[in-house]
Amino acid sequence: MESALDFHTAKALLEWQIELGADEALCEAPVDRYALEAEKPKAKPKAQAPHPAAVKQAEVDPVSEARAAARSVQDLKALRAAMEAFDHCELKRGARQLVFSDGNPAARVMIIGEAPGRDEDREGRPFVGRAGQLLDRMLAAIGLDRKSDQAESAVYITNVLPWRPPQNRDPKPDEIAMLLPFLERHVALANPDFLILMGNISCQAALGKRGITRLRGQWTEAFGKPAIPMFHPAYLLRTPQAKREAWADLLEIKARLEQPS
Repeated sequence: MESALDFHTAKALLEWQIELGADEALCEAPVDRYALEAEKPKAKPKAQAPHPAAVKQAEVDPVSEARAAARSVQDLKALRAAMEAFDHCELKRGARQLVFSDGNPAARVMIIGEAPGRDEDREGRPFVGRAGQLLDRMLAAIGLDRKSDQAESAVYITNVLPWRPPQNRDPKPDEIAMLLPFLERHVALANPDFLILMGNISCQAALGKRGITRLRGQWTEAFGKPAIPMFHPAYLLRTPQAKREAWADLLEIKARLEQPS
């Protein structure tokens, strides 16, 4: 009796499940779908395609660029154009214009100053402010004039840097280094008999050393030319007592000019 009841009960349950849509037996034991979901291995996240590595641009060496540009020019006009096109010196962005040179390129004497100041930056010529006016008087005392057409009495003037540093600060070593190839080429193209190095920055660039008080008045060699360091006229304006040494240096220059070339 009990067995028949179980049969009829089971049959009724089966018919009820069929009406609900469960018309296929998959397995004999019940399956806990929640447990299966927990055990289901999680899908691995899709590996993102690696971003293409940024192409590292080759670093520019300003000194090499300047050396190549300077080597390629054959005259002073081309040198000036190459310097104006040189974009690796930040000083260029803050200056009004390039200060290239003044005087007669055929002169026996070439003066190398430090860097343009406010007046030089405005006019585009080296040594035009108070220091420049003092320099002109100093040169006139030994018969030299930047406006002269005669090589024997003329001077040619340039600077280590062609652009004015902000607030007239001293040039930085990297600025000197990147512009030095242009200065070397400038000396080679002008080809003077000797150089006057005005101030510490000029000595640092041309001789690799500073200490103008110790260096001044002593003949040495720079860029393959005889050279004599002197106090910068701006220093003489601040230190008038140093004019005696400056006069002695001028006499040395005059004596050199009087020697047969």
